[in-house]
Amino acid sequence: MNRDGYSISLWQDMPDYISKNLPAEADIVIVGGGITGLSTDLKLQREGKRCVVLEAQNIGFGTTGGTTSHLNTLLDTSYYQIRKNFNAEAAAQVYEVTHKALALIEKNILGYEIDCGFDRKTAYLFAQDEKQEKELDKIIEASNEAGLHMKESNDIPVPLSFRKAAKATDQAQMHSTKYLYGIAGAFDRMGGCVVQNCRATEVTHENNETIVHTTKGKIKTAHVIYATHIPPGINILHTRCAPYRSYAMAVTLNDENYPDALVYDLDEPYHYYRTQEVNGMRYLIFGGEDHKTGHKENTEYCFTKLESYLRKYYDINEVAYRWSSQYYESVDGLPYIGHLPGNPENVWVATGFGGNGMIFGTVASCILSDLICKGNSPYAALFSPSRFKPVAGFTRAVKESIDVISTLIGQKISIEEIEGMSELAHDEGKIGRYEGCNIAVYKNTSGQLFAIHPDCPHMGCSVEWNQSEKSWDCPCHGSRFSHTGEVLTAPAIKGLNRVELSEQEEIKQKV
Repeated sequence: MNRDGYSISLWQDMPDYISKNLPAEADIVIVGGGITGLSTDLKLQREGKRCVVLEAQNIGFGTTGGTTSHLNTLLDTSYYQIRKNFNAEAAAQVYEVTHKALALIEKNILGYEIDCGFDRKTAYLFAQDEKQEKELDKIIEASNEAGLHMKESNDIPVPLSFRKAAKATDQAQMHSTKYLYGIAGAFDRMGGCVVQNCRATEVTHENNETIVHTTKGKIKTAHVIYATHIPPGINILHTRCAPYRSYAMAVTLNDENYPDALVYDLDEPYHYYRTQEVNGMRYLIFGGEDHKTGHKENTEYCFTKLESYLRKYYDINEVAYRWSSQYYESVDGLPYIGHLPGNPENVWVATGFGGNGMIFGTVASCILSDLICKGNSPYAALFSPSRFKPVAGFTRAVKESIDVISTLIGQKISIEEIEGMSELAHDEGKIGRYEGCNIAVYKNTSGQLFAIHPDCPHMGCSVEWNQSEKSWDCPCHGSRFSHTGEVLTAPAIKGLNRVELSEQEEIKQKV
């Protein structure tokens, strides 16, 4: 199974999913074949709707294929923070709906007989200094008030020192893509339709008809749901969500000291631990080192730092897998689920899940299904994307694409003419200058060069090279592109403009 990065996750050893042809119409078109899209289409299909999922690549290509698959009601945004940002009632609602979502995942697994290693676990949260201890006290108090039972623990299942710890039962874990394939199969058996390698390029509304334009043709629909992690194109939500990358590895141990729990510290950024058995092999999954997308010059160092930290406490036999993945943080800590501002009433969105995408993707399926089928949801106001006031004229103030520097059109540029490229190493990407213009160049392991214009076609920010994933990442809104410029991750819907080089030869290093 392909994913939106160079590194390989623990979850990618999956067979090809069989795609269907694009039909002429559907009740609901869902854009995005990850946990959110496939959970939502399954809910709606059960309600009697004819649903079609459009996936630009293959199902699981995005963050679902790169998650660490913690299933929590103990969330990254604590109930203390939710109560502070909203109120106590909101915190209780968040616990209630995430508790229902976790139960729905378990119900799907049992009902559709999905073999995905699902297991209920206790989650531990621990503090290592006085400041963290005070924070933990607030989290325990607010969590219990919201409905999540947390109590202090005298021990933790990882070999680290701590000042104080707490635990919450009835959390869970699973193999993310086995679950994804399982619900996709159930959706298919109900008559649903998943169309892979089919990018949605535009949605138009004319004569009371909504048409989704794709790379495989057009489809008429009554509703459109963007389950693409962040909606494509230009939207006010791009100013309300910040893209982050998180790093993870799956290791085998020499001493079988695998934690039988979900474990989290309170560092900033925090670290997280759990164990998963895959094909008869046990792995310790460890993650952290989160940072804003495009804001870390050496992403390889994030893996090095993560491994170095883990080796201090565990006898590692092998780092079997390591990968990074992207998520979006909302400005107030809760996702945006509901009508997409600035669009007709039949266009919906789910985004801003933070590090809890597996749970909030399932939450989104419940809320969107209720909004479309019943006209309302008890959680609609809390998660509404319109819970802020849009900036007047925002959609008119930005353009979908930027102008390519005219001096680069139709030219063949010699690599020696691009400033800063003389010392470009194999398997390295770098931005140089040519006649006042930025040009991004990547040299692969065999010395072949690939040049693109680095201005993101979404809103014009300059992309940065991600060494660990071999991609060009936008630090503003999280669009990601391959080394040849193709779109890997929305919100961009167009690739980076290529720059033609007059030669494809290895750059000789200066002495």
